[in-house]
Amino acid sequence: MGERPADLILVNGRIHTLEPRNRVVSSLAVRDGKIVAVGTDKDTAAFRSDRTRVIDVDQRLVIPGLNDSHMHLINGGLQYNLEVRWDDVESVSDALRLLREQVQRTPPGQWVRVLGGWSEFQFVEKRMPTIEELNAVSADVPVMVLHFYDTALLNKAAVQALGYTKDTPQPAGGEIVRDALGTPTGVILAKPSMFSVYSAMRRAPQLDHGGRLNSLRQFMSELNRLGITSVGDGGADNNLEDYALMTELARNEQFTVRVACSMFTFAAGKEYEDFASWIKQVKLTDDPIYKIWGAGEILTFSAFDSANFLLPRPELQPTAEKDFERVIRLFVENRWPFQFHATYDESISRLLPVLEKIQRDAPLDKVRWFLNHAETISSKNIDRVAALGGGISAHDRIAFQGESFLRRYGPKVADRAPPVGEMLRAGVHVGLGTDATRIASYNPWKALQWFVTGRTPGGVQMVGAANRLDRLEALRQYTVGSAWFSGDEALKGSLAPGMFADLAVLSADYFAVPEDEIKKIESVLTVMNGKVVHGKGPFRALAPPPLPVDPAWSPVAAAQQEEGRYLGAMRSSTHLCGHAHSNGEACGGQAHVHNWIQSDAGLWSLSCNCMVV
Repeated sequence: MGERPADLILVNGRIHTLEPRNRVVSSLAVRDGKIVAVGTDKDTAAFRSDRTRVIDVDQRLVIPGLNDSHMHLINGGLQYNLEVRWDDVESVSDALRLLREQVQRTPPGQWVRVLGGWSEFQFVEKRMPTIEELNAVSADVPVMVLHFYDTALLNKAAVQALGYTKDTPQPAGGEIVRDALGTPTGVILAKPSMFSVYSAMRRAPQLDHGGRLNSLRQFMSELNRLGITSVGDGGADNNLEDYALMTELARNEQFTVRVACSMFTFAAGKEYEDFASWIKQVKLTDDPIYKIWGAGEILTFSAFDSANFLLPRPELQPTAEKDFERVIRLFVENRWPFQFHATYDESISRLLPVLEKIQRDAPLDKVRWFLNHAETISSKNIDRVAALGGGISAHDRIAFQGESFLRRYGPKVADRAPPVGEMLRAGVHVGLGTDATRIASYNPWKALQWFVTGRTPGGVQMVGAANRLDRLEALRQYTVGSAWFSGDEALKGSLAPGMFADLAVLSADYFAVPEDEIKKIESVLTVMNGKVVHGKGPFRALAPPPLPVDPAWSPVAAAQQEEGRYLGAMRSSTHLCGHAHSNGEACGGQAHVHNWIQSDAGLWSLSCNCMVV
């Protein structure tokens, strides 16, 4: 054999390579975390040895690992073990049932919380739960429900735990809603600052060090379940403290998702000082698994526009341009890539001239940069971004607030919110994502369904045909397109020799299922860096063992127990084996452990530790 054997080979698949021609092949071979061959089963046979793991994917669709160009993995991961998630709940009654069940598991001193990823329009009732309903869930366990970054709903126990009384002053940029007697009702509104709502979440009890590490790992495993292998992180709250946790996980080789992080400050008025300090302390690297990528997404608070579509569009502060220019020059001088938040075209129109000014004496091509969201960006400003060599990270977050956006701005504006089709036609770098976990679900299939259909979770049509994408183009921008945003376009996004071995075997045919079924797709086998990080159904035995959940009362632990009840237990026996492998070789009658596994459909199948599955 001329070639060194592969570690892993997939056979009998429908593998979309997403190379420029998007070859669809049946097999690929992996060695040392990278793809070494793609083609027919015969083409990869030369890479087999008796030590190669060969997986028959039984004609399932295989795609490159999904890459969310912009989510808040660190923030979401640090809260994940504490959250009741409503992402897939279809009624208020079911949502309240989940809260009541978690109340029974939650020990004294802890809270029950829902922190994002849902919309009232996904419920059949088309409304949020009421304060009265939250009070009925529990009289003594604090319950908090966060609605995007515009509203926090607290039961009486949570109001008392936070110390809100008649005498509590109103938070800056927010409102504690009170009844006729001045007593806090349990509703906190962002007016317009999301930080007034966000502060309530941050004051609730948090996990200890071990729990925080476990929560991050559990969240990565959940992303693997959906086929995600890479994420661009839009910035963490506590920056150096939180990144130290990530470094600890990286040192222990506990990443199952590639993460490119950026850094932003919560110190309004001291942004330049913070960034100048971090540039001296933090070394940017090209680590393929975990790296600090640059700065963003909030570069200065004066140049930040919140996306609370219940309120009128906010104006940037008078000092926005001056403050923005100062930090951008700092980044260009120090070769720090940057990204910045910009929701509205009016904000973008004030910030792009700053970049054009800098371009004249400090060329922006020294650094990679892009803006996030850009839901109402104009055609003119899209062309300006293209001329400056920038990118736009576009998300489905607006889908969750689509009905509110439509009421405020009308169908003509909603028809191109965001105008992804125009961006691509203008030659702008585009990466797709979610902006999860607070303002949107982290589920990439919901995002892909949005970019294909332009319909909200409540079924309302928003985006017109000119800015919707066909399924292949949407998938390409969620893989190949997003790789550009972390500077990894030469290493990931497609399944070609020399690229990272990141891939997902899908539960259903993304290209064939009805549009409204796209959101239900998940991965039955996820590979990151050449290693299986998730397996389900016939591939469950190939996956690493489930990580115990810390704390044991976590909603995540309860969800895993519920899944175990439906999927059944794994039963083992040892006896002489006579299996014929798919490569035609017999096992030879050796004694091996055999695992009987119950599938999601309730069917039992046999997995052997000697079998080529």
